[in-house]
Amino acid sequence: MTATSPVTRLTGYAHGGGCACKIPPGELEDVVRGLMPSPSTTREGELLVGLEDGDDAAAVRIRDGLALIATTDFFTPVVDDPYDWGRIAAANALSDVYAMGGRPVIALNLLCWPREVLPYDLAAEVLRGGLAVADLAGCHVAGGHSVDDPEPKYGMAVTGIADPEALIRNDAARPGTPLTLTKPLGLGVLNNRHKATGESFAAAVEVMTTLNAEASRAAVAAGIRAGTDITGFGLLGHAHKLARASGVTAVIDSSAVPFLDGAREAARDGYVPGGSRRNLDWVRPHARLDLVDTDETMALLLADAQTSGGLLLAGEIPGHPVIGEIVAAQEGTTLRVT
Repeated sequence: MTATSPVTRLTGYAHGGGCACKIPPGELEDVVRGLMPSPSTTREGELLVGLEDGDDAAAVRIRDGLALIATTDFFTPVVDDPYDWGRIAAANALSDVYAMGGRPVIALNLLCWPREVLPYDLAAEVLRGGLAVADLAGCHVAGGHSVDDPEPKYGMAVTGIADPEALIRNDAARPGTPLTLTKPLGLGVLNNRHKATGESFAAAVEVMTTLNAEASRAAVAAGIRAGTDITGFGLLGHAHKLARASGVTAVIDSSAVPFLDGAREAARDGYVPGGSRRNLDWVRPHARLDLVDTDETMALLLADAQTSGGLLLAGEIPGHPVIGEIVAAQEGTTLRVT
């Protein structure tokens, strides 16, 4: 196929879709374990959040009252429409800043493109979608980096700012706190169904392109200091990381968790990404998942790899469902699902 040949479906050029393409969490932790900076080196600012607890972004105190937040995220096509893919990837990258209670300031595009296979007008649409979402966020987009790659990928490196005393992080959850989820689950199975069948799910695209800005502002205003966003490791994986870092147990009421229409049917019909199954396997040794024996489909949905999902907050904000609570560590488990 030449660069000007017609293209059928973008998702057909990807081995997986969106955040389901992440390296499995257990394998990733093995890779980065021990990667600690030399304590003898003098550096600018004070590192507030680094690699230790797997937070969504890094944070450095620049001066009193000002922290710099840095993150990056990119992935393969999760939908066939290039403009929507760009919007989804940008919202997902910006989410890491919102998940830590920050405000994005500037973003750089990251584009991998099979230039002899896919036409450049599609790449332009992807970038246009990213710019549209950054505009909604009030975030500058200034250049970036591109490479010729056999598989298309797109995302952003984002820099934001926050109050260092109001950061939302993985290690600050305390017993007696409700758990709030700000977007419904089911994005992974619906995206996988879209990739396999070509069916479109407008509600899923709407969720993935919705910024977490409003929820983040509400969380900071409510004094919430613990949370994360729900992406490739699923609700169970991200809740496990938060509870483990905080030394607590997260109790999740599966009946209170919201799901997108069609998600249960997609999971039941077998459209479960491999990443979602790996997520469930990863958390299983650390959790009490009695429902796995009675409702494996529900367990897989709770572990479903999300792309540009919502925030999971140790606290309550108006308009979003409480799906559980933080309790004192129980029996060495980080998760209990009822």
